[in-house]
Amino acid sequence: MICDPNASLFEPAFPANWPRRSLWDTATWQNGLAFRDVSFSEGGAPVIKIAELKGGISANTKRTRQQFDDKYRVRVGDVLYSWSGSPETSLDVFVWSGETGWLNQHIFKIHTVDDVSRAFHIQLLRYLRPNLVSLATNKQTTGLGHVTQQDFRRLVIGVPSLNVQRAIASILSALDDKIELNRRMNETLEELARTLFKSWFVDFDQVKAKAEGRQPVGMDAETAALFPSRFVESELGRIPEGWSVGRLDDLLELQRGFDLPTQQRIPGPFPVVTASGPTEGHAEFKVRGPGVVTGRSGVLGRVFLVLEDFWPLNTSLWVKEFKRSGPHYAYLALQRLDFAAYNAGSAVPTLNRNHIHGLPHVLPTSQSVDRFEALVKPLYQRLRHNDVESLTLAQLRDLLLPKLMSGELRVPDAEKLAEGVP
Repeated sequence: MICDPNASLFEPAFPANWPRRSLWDTATWQNGLAFRDVSFSEGGAPVIKIAELKGGISANTKRTRQQFDDKYRVRVGDVLYSWSGSPETSLDVFVWSGETGWLNQHIFKIHTVDDVSRAFHIQLLRYLRPNLVSLATNKQTTGLGHVTQQDFRRLVIGVPSLNVQRAIASILSALDDKIELNRRMNETLEELARTLFKSWFVDFDQVKAKAEGRQPVGMDAETAALFPSRFVESELGRIPEGWSVGRLDDLLELQRGFDLPTQQRIPGPFPVVTASGPTEGHAEFKVRGPGVVTGRSGVLGRVFLVLEDFWPLNTSLWVKEFKRSGPHYAYLALQRLDFAAYNAGSAVPTLNRNHIHGLPHVLPTSQSVDRFEALVKPLYQRLRHNDVESLTLAQLRDLLLPKLMSGELRVPDAEKLAEGVP
């Protein structure tokens, strides 16, 4: 007799009194199109691939002006499941929140059947994720894995009454909704800070207003007095009177991050910041926060504001000294640089800090930078608060999800645990 090593993966735990059925029978699963290069254009609707599910629409998103059957169209609120890719990082369920586009292959668009709640089904797929990731990993070749239609058909799941489905989904979705609200709030806070930086230090809106005899909008008289009322010519064009032109290293000094061999990593509260961003915590730190980090090797162009003490890894550059800037000014100034244009590597993208240090830069007065720091600091403190709160909410959701689905925890008990969530 041939033993199937995956057999246990097809029968996850559910309460005994929940009727069983195949996962495939709980919904319709519309796979996306296999787009060819000839389909792409400069404009048009985005082609929604796994990269867009994970990171949203970006400058790298491919677009097409072609029209396809409406079943391939993706709209806000559609439930999508990526079933192929790197199992641990690609296989997951998503609710689309971007612009209308076209569904790429390796992604299902899901419509639940009448007796299955959409919100419950989303939580169900999250509960089944470990099983699906294991199935995909067992088929993994060259770093990629997938789950097949046959896998979805073989997965036996429990489906309670609609009332129970809605009760479970209500608890978990409330946590998801708060996490999403925090995410949108953080996007707004980031945009407010970027807009203020651009207005003050790039477009010089306040100087333009005063030069035209107008009072700068959106600031008190004390702040307005920090800006001159005329421009002077410089090698970078017209700049506010009293400001000067220098180099980026007149504002800040970048330093290579520190080695931290894997065997020396001890779990702890201090984030380790790589070229791709903060990762798992470490028991020690190298730099007092707040700090600013960007990529030195591997990934270029991402800039991170780290409010707590941290360990910048050797793939990163961190701001060792804020000379004529503060952490928030430096963070937003570095975000405006095109780091890819200064790539000094061949096989591996690499940034030479001296190239960045030598870039010409308008140097504002220290008073205007200090005032900017004071205004935006509360925005980033609120942003950090939202991040911490969302992490707590996600941990609670991830604790409740398997207990509710397996029957280990009853709905009334889960409701009590979720009480008091902000």
